Order: sequence, then structure tokens, then C-alpha cells
Amino acid sequence: MKKSIWFLFLLITIGCSQKPKRLPFLGNPIIKGNDTLYSKIKDFSFIDQDSSVITNNTFENKIYVADFIFLSCPTICPKMNFELNKVYEIYKNNPKVNYLSHTIDPERDSIKKLKLYKSSLKLNENWYFVTGNKDSIFSIATKSYFTTAYPDVKEPGGLVHGGGLLLVDENRYIRGVYDGTNPDETKRLINDIKLLLKE
Repeated sequence: MKKSIWFLFLLITIGCSQKPKRLPFLGNPIIKGNDTLYSKIKDFSFIDQDSSVITNNTFENKIYVADFIFLSCPTICPKMNFELNKVYEIYKNNPKVNYLSHTIDPERDSIKKLKLYKSSLKLNENWYFVTGNKDSIFSIATKSYFTTAYPDVKEPGGLVHGGGLLLVDENRYIRGVYDGTNPDETKRLINDIKLLLKE
């Protein structure tokens, strides 16, 4: 009897001592004394496919997955969209999970084109396709999301951009980066969203 009680106590102790897994904070941290300060997504203001202004406040108390694409992209964008759609299908009925796709080609990707593109995918209100000043989009890509976005006439489509899907928490911290062309990375993103929702 005593052995069984001790075993039960041991199981409870082990169960209580194990902390739930937490996702890391990504970016370029600054050390101040004993504190490690991670960079947040900077303030932004863009226009979505419905001509609505989208800012950081749009995602208050929500998490979101961000990416950088352009509609005439002849290389990785279609694959990225295909993979992100898998994530969307899992969480499309959860209002706390949003998606933010920035066009890096605002001159060609008009609001009308973004609206038609979103309509063709039959997406709900949780996914925003935004446009704006090209320099502002390039700047937030490199300085906030630590990804690549710049023009290059030698590249297919005339633009270069990273293929990452970036998971951002409700406090504007990047908590994960995933290869948007890799199905295994998509599975990891789906699982990490589940973890982040529990924090």
C-alpha cells in the first residue's frame, strides 16, 4: 500500500514539475542588465483588399502569420500560398488566428487585384492582403520581420523576397519562422500555432 501511494506521489510531482513547451522569441535581442529585450514588429499602416486600413491594432489580442508575396510571382509564391492555405483550413474558424500577406509589388498589385485574388481563394475575413508604399513594405520586411524584399531586374518577376512564413504573437513578437515551400515546415507551423494559443 505504501509503495502505491509513493508511486502516485511521484507521478503527481513529475507531472506538476514539467512546464508546457513555449516557443522561442526570435529577432535581434538587446541585453539590458539581466533582461533580454526582443524586437517587436514596428508600427505599420497598410491598405487591404477592401480598402480598409490595417495596422498593428487590427491584430490586438490575436496571433497572425505574415508573408511577403506578389501576384505575378513566377517562382515560390504559388507554393507558399498553397502551404499557407493548409494552415488556414485548420484554423479558419478561430478568430484569434489571422493571416497577413504583404504584396511587394504595389505598382502592379492594385487593391482591385488583391480583392479578386482573395475572392478566388474563398477566404474569410481572417486573411488580409495588404498594399502600400513600396519603401514602407520593403522596410518592414527587412527591419521588423528580418526577411528579404527588394527589386532585382535579373530575377524572375523583377523582385526578390524570402519564402518564410512568420508567426507573430499577440504582443508583436516573432515566435517562429517556417519555410513556406516545405510541407514538413507547414506541419510544424500548425503545431506551433496550437502551442502559442495555449500561452
